[in-house]
Amino acid sequence: MERKNAWTTYDENTMAQVEEAAKRYRAFLDQGKTERECAAQAVEIAESAGYENLEDVIRQGKTVKPGDKLYLSQMKKAVMLFHVGEKPIEQGMNIVGAHIDSPRIDVKQNPFYEDTDVAYADTHYYGGIKKYQWVARALALHGVAAKKDGSVVEIVIGEDENDPVVGISDLLIHLSQEQMVKKASEVITGEGLDIMLAGRPLEGAEKEPVKALLLKILQEKYGLEEEDMLSAEIEAVPAGRSRDYGLDRSMILGYGHDDRVCAYAELEAMLKLPAVPAYTCCCLLADKEEIGSVGATGMQAKYFENAVAELLYLTTGKESDLTLRRALANSRMLSCDVSAGYDPLYASAFEKKNAAFLGRGVCYNKFTGSRGKSGSNDANAEFLGRLRKVMDDHQVNWQTAELGKVDLGGGGTIAYICALYGMEVVDSGVPVLSMHAPQEIISKADLYEAIRAYTVFMTDIGPQKD
Repeated sequence: MERKNAWTTYDENTMAQVEEAAKRYRAFLDQGKTERECAAQAVEIAESAGYENLEDVIRQGKTVKPGDKLYLSQMKKAVMLFHVGEKPIEQGMNIVGAHIDSPRIDVKQNPFYEDTDVAYADTHYYGGIKKYQWVARALALHGVAAKKDGSVVEIVIGEDENDPVVGISDLLIHLSQEQMVKKASEVITGEGLDIMLAGRPLEGAEKEPVKALLLKILQEKYGLEEEDMLSAEIEAVPAGRSRDYGLDRSMILGYGHDDRVCAYAELEAMLKLPAVPAYTCCCLLADKEEIGSVGATGMQAKYFENAVAELLYLTTGKESDLTLRRALANSRMLSCDVSAGYDPLYASAFEKKNAAFLGRGVCYNKFTGSRGKSGSNDANAEFLGRLRKVMDDHQVNWQTAELGKVDLGGGGTIAYICALYGMEVVDSGVPVLSMHAPQEIISKADLYEAIRAYTVFMTDIGPQKD
């Protein structure tokens, strides 16, 4: 049951659409290197498309009717878009959900120190990374610092061509005999990921003069004191823009494909919906997936459930916990997260017959988890049968996969959390090479097919028939 390569199905007009979608996505990716930046872009896209802030609608006491478009931001790190459909929400929604956080290196709350005429920042890595991949490369700093007066300072250093960049040094090969015999997980330690920030002393400063110059720069450029770092969220990410990859320009190399490629595909799909869809459609962009979907902006929080409750009240004028439970249980969802693309250079990690391939379309993972399907959602067969029909009816290029060999593979998404409501959920995403590396690789064709798949899912999928 080998799937054909999507590129072989495209005519000249489709090729142009693939390329335009890739350009739009690359712009989104370059401007959204943190969950805050992605959330801000999502809100901007939503407002440009006529979406109203749900909080404003609630405050103004408006009623909501089919065709209305609403969005809600959760602490500026997660975003939900709702396009109200013709049928009552109690009959279920068509939901596409992705996460917008990516593996990175976070600056600690008390970060700055000086050692041997160099100023550093202590860090704590976020998500699953190969730590050795983050040394000896240009990094940029993105984030915010909240001051005691309530103001918030936005920080982006290292993206403009005139900006300096920062980074983490590595040990020279000539002195690496001991380092080179260590396991890959031990070559660089978590405490060894300190970022070099400055190397010149401040004239006249007697104590830690290089750190003093660093603090002077932060004060002059951003108005920040050292203690403002106590309430800051600064992330170190790879500096630079995404690039076309391959001599044929068929792929994209960039930071954060996991999972911003699916998030972007969802946003584009929402913009392609009819004025009044049959069922209410929801685009859910969550935070904290890479560390277990915890916290107030992770999928385990109740903000999505609360938003649906508000939406039900605005459409019916009634408060009912039972109606809310029915709406969630009757919903259908694609948990849109990337999948492991087959890499011939590491073929031994995959079971080729059940692997995802770059260029063969959007991927469906019936289950993720690890080894004995531990932590997996494992979607029901009936839901997959309906998905197959919808995808084939619209000639979407799609494939199925698992996350590597049974005893090697492992991973998870937000699917199992949403499945707790009793809704039908399956993982669906774009195959990625070098997943969780500072630079990941996707196929432009798979991005295009994901946009198509998410669009037809929201417009055409319905409930299981008795």
